Amino acid sequence: MPTYNKLVRDAIPEVISQTGKEFRTSTVTGEILLTELKKKLLEEAEEFVQSSNDPAELADVLEVMEALAAALELDWETLRQIQADKRVQRGGFQKGIFLEWVED
Repeated sequence: MPTYNKLVRDAIPEVISQTGKEFRTSTVTGEILLTELKKKLLEEAEEFVQSSNDPAELADVLEVMEALAAALELDWETLRQIQADKRVQRGGFQKGIFLEWVED
């Protein structure tokens, strides 16, 4: 019997149940949830990188980011404000500036 031991979307147990397969789930919270969401963020980011710029894969990254914000008790508006403040202070990534070197 394969073991998965990974965080999945909330509706996945229902999807598996409809196939008639047996499975077991548990619920994680607190620091364990944060750790698993961080792993999931890396997983989803890698899936996007490996895709042909699939918007569905990028949406998965956003879904995990929203879950992380909620787990950290950050509302999305607060997170967006922090993002906007950093953009004012340090800029964004829209210009594609690539730093090749800096003198020591």
